[in-house]
This record gives sequence, C-alpha cells and structure tokens, in this order.
Amino acid sequence: MLERYFIKPATIDRIRANWLGPHIERYVEWLNSEGYAERNVFRRVPILCQFGEYVQHQGVTDLASAASYVEPFAAYWLKRHGKSCRTDAASHKVMEEAHNPVRQLLKLALEGCVKPERKPVSFPFLSEAPEFIQYLKEERGLQPSSVLHYRYDLRRFDAYLTRVGAHLTEVSPALLAAFVVDQAPKLSRAGRRNLCGVVRVFLRYCHRERILSEDLSAAVEMPQSYRLADIPRSITWEQVRSMLQVVDRRTVRGRRDYAILLLLVTYGLRAGEIVSLTLDSINWESGSIRVVGKGNKIASLPLPSEVGEAIVQYLKNGRPASHDRALFLRDHAPIRGLGGEATIGTIVNTALTRAKIATLHRGAHQFRHALAVKLLQQGATLNEIGSLLRHQHPKTTGIYAKVDFTSLRPLSLPWPGGAA
Repeated sequence: MLERYFIKPATIDRIRANWLGPHIERYVEWLNSEGYAERNVFRRVPILCQFGEYVQHQGVTDLASAASYVEPFAAYWLKRHGKSCRTDAASHKVMEEAHNPVRQLLKLALEGCVKPERKPVSFPFLSEAPEFIQYLKEERGLQPSSVLHYRYDLRRFDAYLTRVGAHLTEVSPALLAAFVVDQAPKLSRAGRRNLCGVVRVFLRYCHRERILSEDLSAAVEMPQSYRLADIPRSITWEQVRSMLQVVDRRTVRGRRDYAILLLLVTYGLRAGEIVSLTLDSINWESGSIRVVGKGNKIASLPLPSEVGEAIVQYLKNGRPASHDRALFLRDHAPIRGLGGEATIGTIVNTALTRAKIATLHRGAHQFRHALAVKLLQQGATLNEIGSLLRHQHPKTTGIYAKVDFTSLRPLSLPWPGGAA
C-alpha cells in the first residue's frame, strides 16, 4: 500500500524501518478504505514516523506504553511547529494535527477499529435517580429515541436548577412554576407540552423511589393544548418540484441527496427512517422497499421506477465503496452511515435554500404534510393517507380534514350581511 503513495524506495524503506512501520502501513490501508484523500496520507505518515522516533527515544517500543505519550508528543510537536501561533485556537489546531493521526493509529492497532471520538452526553440526575433510564426502557417501554427526548428536556430542568442554585430535593411548587415560566418563551406549544410531560413523569418517579418526600408532578401545569387545533403547514407540491430540480445530480453528493429527497416526498418518510435504511432494505426482484418505522414496525412499500432509478444512480455512480451496510453514506472521509436525523434536516434545508423557498419549518417532516395534502386533493381518503404515512391511530390523520377545502366549502355558513 505504501508504494501507491510514495515513489522513492528509500522513503518506503525509512517508514518500514520505524518500529511503528507495520502499524503505519496498516493505518494507510485504513485511510484508503475510508476514502481519505492522498494529501492526508502525505501529511500524516511523517507525523506518525516522528511519533515512533519520539517514544523510542523515551525507551518505549510497545503500543500500550506508547499510548501514554500522545499528549507529551503533541506538546513537543507544538513546540517545533507552532512558533508562529499567536492565539490559543491556532495552537490547539497545531496540537490536533499531531493528536488525530496518532490516536487513530493506536486505536486501530490496539482495538482493531477506529470509532468517532465523541464524548457521551450524560443523562441528567444520574446521581439522584440512577435507575430512571432503566425505568423508562423497561417499565414504560420507551424506544431509545424517546429516551433521548427525556434526556434533552431533563437537561433543561437540570440546567435551570443549577442556575438558580437549587438541588433536586429542594424543588417546590413555586420553583416548578418559575421553571415553566422561564422555559415557555423558548419553546413551541408542542415543545412546552412535551417538556411539562417529561418533568411530571420524572417527579412522579422520584416520589415513588422516595427521592422526593411528596409527589410534585401536579405542580407542573400542562399548557392547554387541543387535539387537531393546528392546521398542517407544508410547502406546496410546485415548490417540491422546484426543490428537486435545483439538486445538482452531476455530483456524488447531489445524487445522494436527490435520492433521499425523492424518498421523503414520495413516501413521506421520517428522517430517522431514511437513516435506518440499509442495502438490504430494497428488494429489487419484487420492486419494494422495507421501512422500519416508529416502534420498530416494519412496512413494505412499492418502489416506483423514478425512486428506484435515483437510488440505482447513487449506488452505481455515487456511493463510496464501504463495508458499511447503510444505504446512504457520508460523502467524505471517514466513510460511514449518515450521522442521524439532523443530517437529513441539513440536506432538506440546503435544498430549500438553493431553490430560494422560504418555509416556516426547514426540516424533513413537512414533506409528510405536503404528501398528505396532495393525496387529499387528488381524492384519497383519510384512511388511505394514514396507511401510507403509517399512522398508528386514525385520529392522527384526522387533522388533514382541515385542509380539504373542497369538502369543507359546502359546510361554510354565509357571511353576515352578504348576498343571499
């Protein structure tokens, strides 16, 4: 593999003579398999060779011991290459230049793989209620995505208590009311309702487990919210067409994004359902696509030729070679599946911005509304729409009756004082 990047035999011999030589060569193979550009190899291999020489000079020639010298080496690297740095940010960038390849090489050599180094976000109130997560999963039967929503809302509650200098055991009805008043302007109506619901569940649990002496859940007043009170808001189907037309399918990213957008507007898929698609989700023989929805419910949907062709074009002329089975992959190194629902939202937002379409919401969910409105205008029944969108309850689909203006018009009352 080294011969692919380095022409001079002397350079290759010098790399292999380093005690880290075999591990460096394996690391170069990994960079190549993950789609890293050649410049990354040329920049990182000399750093790794210097790291090998640095730790050997310290009397270390084994990987386990070398791992403890990553930080000292980064400081050494900064001293040699950071003389022109004038800010802390510039110094940090130089140190990371040494940190990253060394960390990746050691992970690959010691653990056999390189995983993203993301600091896990801790669940709030773990010290006070250590078994609350288990309670949500086992007793309430929540999916991991729902547990994440609990973490998000409880972090708001935890941050507020920290800001006002109060401990969980000091919570009172007055403090809870102040918390709701403080958070309400920052959230939508649905967001306020979700936040209050999460805090109420948590407070009831704390009372049950005797963390709190009394049940304070009733002190968190749920904002009034009437089912079907809102009107679904979505872009028009003409705007959907305009958005699809501006996607540049000449590029790898454009072919991927076009296939994703087509799936969103054709089936009204949720962002999480797009991320969870794999190469095995498509049955080319039967012309169908398998979607894992809410509650891990599986639906098999017919694959229209336009959608199938877009996916084929991406698979043939866009999808990077990878062992990852995810259908849609990142278009830059390291090559792996899309990060999460936020990535789909970014793809949608980019397409809308490029098409100069101004919408109230910028996420993927608006396409579910657009599809439902279009089908309703074409004469589809609410049951048919609910079946396509995979709604669990008919009432969820009932909100779209509000935008069926053709059926609602005969029911409207005449304007007072108007023509008879």
